[in-house]
Amino acid sequence: MNPMTQTMKFQPVLDEIAATLRPQLGQGGTVASYIPALARVDARQFGIALRTCEGEEAGAGDFETPFSIQSVSKLFTLTLAMQRMGDTLWERIGREPSGNPFNSLVQLENEQGKPRNPFINAGAIAVADRLVSQALANGDNGSNGNSAKADILALMTSLCGEPIGFDDEVAQSEADTGFRNIALANFMKSFGKIDNDVAAVLDTYFHQCALRMSCRQLARAAAFLCRDGAHPLDGEPGITGERQTRRINALMLTCGTYDAAGDVAFSIGLPCKSGVGGGIVAVVPDKLTLCVWSPALDATGNSLLGMKALEMFVARTGLSVF
Repeated sequence: MNPMTQTMKFQPVLDEIAATLRPQLGQGGTVASYIPALARVDARQFGIALRTCEGEEAGAGDFETPFSIQSVSKLFTLTLAMQRMGDTLWERIGREPSGNPFNSLVQLENEQGKPRNPFINAGAIAVADRLVSQALANGDNGSNGNSAKADILALMTSLCGEPIGFDDEVAQSEADTGFRNIALANFMKSFGKIDNDVAAVLDTYFHQCALRMSCRQLARAAAFLCRDGAHPLDGEPGITGERQTRRINALMLTCGTYDAAGDVAFSIGLPCKSGVGGGIVAVVPDKLTLCVWSPALDATGNSLLGMKALEMFVARTGLSVF
């Protein structure tokens, strides 16, 4: 297939979705006000971008505008942890949907400090702990997790082919107000499920959530998930194996959109990972990766217009895992 034909097939679809949703900007949903740095984000923004397995990219709306990716980062830190730990990662982290809010303390207590899955906050904090341990084992003699943060940046920069950085204001805002995340980390520590200094683990976690990327960059970075784990840019194998890639996509489908995962599977039918910054990454295996962004969230913490955009995309292209 001519790669240009592949691009032209999707560009009009993205343009139509952006044009249809643009009048709805600011008409519903609310930004994530519990993080002060995110509360100031203009809700009247919408972007959508994709990258095909052939390496072609398309985008519409505010798809080049960088934003705080928040929990979308959990997809990439999980990938990094799976690269380094394999199946031993699952000794302390489950793989089941939570059915509860992403920051639930009650569920964590009932399950003796073992997070239900790596995409709820407790699970992602546990993954960050594993990354800090790996950094220390590789020679980081400090206790602040700097090497773990550098490892995350290195992965994202490699996947995008361009520099990716943290939004330090967002990271500090999360550290100043993340009382529930602090409680989750200390709670897991009390059960012996966190090995490292809690402050170092949370510093890594707050910074990963403060990664600043655009829809285009996220669609590109996640493209290994539609290519059986091959690198998005050079096609070389090794980001994840085929088996690991299938498992990540399965976790995205069942756990990637907080406690709305069932509804998302029903209405959209794609593996997705969302974040309270308003971004959502979706995967069509063997076809493409897609990223949508609009800061206003629905009651479940997912982007209101982002979900509408994904439904429209599936309806217009017929692309679904079902």
